[in-house]
Amino acid sequence: MAKNGNSGEIDEGLYSRQLYVLGHEAMKRMGLSNVLISGMKGLGIEIAKNVVLAGVKSVTIHDEGNVALADLSSQFFLQEKDIGKNRADVSCSRLTELNSYVPVSPHTKPLNEEFLKKFQVVVLTESSLEAQVKIGEFCHTQGIQLIVACTRGLFGQIFCDFGDEFTVYDKTGEQPLSAMISAISKEAEGIVTCLDESRHGFESGDYVTFSEVQGMTELNSCEPRKIKVIGPYTFSVGDTTGLSDYKRGGIVTQVNMPSTVSFTLLNLKDLDSCTLVSRLCTNTSKSVEVYQNQETSQRDQFHLWRKAKVEEVDEKLLELLAYNATGDICPMQAVIGGIAAQEVMKACSGKFNPIKQWLYFDSLECYPEEGELTEADCKTTSDRYQNQVSVMGAEFQKKLGNQKYFMVGSGAIGCELLKNFAMIGLACSEDGCITITDMDIIEKSNLNRQFLFRPHDVQHPKSTRAAKAAVSMNPSLKIIPHQNRVGPETENIYNDEFFEGLTGVANALDNVEPVSMYMDRRCVYYRKSLLESGTLGTKGNVQVVLPFLTESYSSSQDPPEKSIPICTLKNFPNAIEHTIQWARDEFEGLFRNPQENVSLYIKYV
Repeated sequence: MAKNGNSGEIDEGLYSRQLYVLGHEAMKRMGLSNVLISGMKGLGIEIAKNVVLAGVKSVTIHDEGNVALADLSSQFFLQEKDIGKNRADVSCSRLTELNSYVPVSPHTKPLNEEFLKKFQVVVLTESSLEAQVKIGEFCHTQGIQLIVACTRGLFGQIFCDFGDEFTVYDKTGEQPLSAMISAISKEAEGIVTCLDESRHGFESGDYVTFSEVQGMTELNSCEPRKIKVIGPYTFSVGDTTGLSDYKRGGIVTQVNMPSTVSFTLLNLKDLDSCTLVSRLCTNTSKSVEVYQNQETSQRDQFHLWRKAKVEEVDEKLLELLAYNATGDICPMQAVIGGIAAQEVMKACSGKFNPIKQWLYFDSLECYPEEGELTEADCKTTSDRYQNQVSVMGAEFQKKLGNQKYFMVGSGAIGCELLKNFAMIGLACSEDGCITITDMDIIEKSNLNRQFLFRPHDVQHPKSTRAAKAAVSMNPSLKIIPHQNRVGPETENIYNDEFFEGLTGVANALDNVEPVSMYMDRRCVYYRKSLLESGTLGTKGNVQVVLPFLTESYSSSQDPPEKSIPICTLKNFPNAIEHTIQWARDEFEGLFRNPQENVSLYIKYV
């Protein structure tokens, strides 16, 4: 992460977007962390990719196994020519290309305690339960943060152990709230009353400090005080009897205070006291080991699962878990891998509340309806999709290959979509095709989060370079890149014939208006499904629009932005947005409104 070898300097040209979310201090703490990621199949490579892009001090990838054909269904940095080679060795050079500031090294021997001491964070994937417990106990005693991640078909889990006393410097990452004060009482539990223009937004347990208070000046720049919320406009701040009398004015501002979180280690003796979800997840790992290397049918596998000591679990759920257990689904690994990588960043930076301690996730809504799949449909094949076919069936795989999709945008979301499309085999048959369009060219700041691009791609079109990278992941992918704007001016290109031949549309856009709205109207008109998604910092949204089943993207709108009262702008501006709005009003009053009035006068008089 250091710039030109200076460990105190951050390359803001590369990390600009990430700095907006994390801040310099959190990024510097990340730059001091050495991370070990064990297991370089689909889930492990997803975590490693995200961690390398984030900018830690170093990443070591561990795997003792060799590349197999089945790995190609989800490990996007492997190719057929790599079969038989060690997964860590092959993946290392391709991960190194992602970020020149983060050295990546392979490790192909068994893990031992002396080796583990080198790291601040250890991530385990594809590991046995016994190994998780043994390594977890060592990491807990050594103050090493541990993350265990696992996917089984459409099921996934994460376990975090950050030690007995882990410091969180900023729990939410949100901008501190502030409010204007109208009164402060002088009593054992002093009551602060805010102006009734808007709610203060604080919560009990928050810490605040004060400024510009007249009269009770002892509060100005005081040590942060813990508050108790009484109402939407009032809260108590403790004893104020020894302070001067309050006169007027003042601003109260929220303070982000460090907090300490305690974790328990993963211990077989304590499993009975764990939550139902954690017991299910833990027995998942243990039961898979029982039959993973055996020649067993799905029905036999279910009976082996039934022996797992998990109480009060839906038997149907357990059956589905058994049927999914040997499957690899790339989008599932993208979800679990993305969350696990976020936990690595939390462990390194102390920014945001970590998972405490189990996370369980499934996507069973994707599973075929009961009776649609037979054991013959899920029989292991001898191609790259075999681990996906074992879950979803061969007929489903054929449908994926014949899809015709239109993808608008190839930025951060677009890169992830293309990777997932290539891995699952979307548009990889003769009748399938993905058409992708993006007007933008690649900039340096894109490289931090748009992983299909490399430094030599800068100043080249995003769509062509993204398409080329996706084809390198799956040579069977049929994709056509365009550099066209989507709108009324290109309806001669994206015309009736084009839309009527599509299976669906995926929006991967930075801006909501106007392209997203336009594409939504086109999909409604042509009755095509639409995948809509977006991100903002650590927040994200996904909307699936299906003709005649769901509302369209344009059917709902975000609530209007909170307006600023005129009296606040004129008399009590107390926030940056107030000064910006004041300047806009002044500009319009001086340079826009008079000219518009003159134009109207000339037009109609």
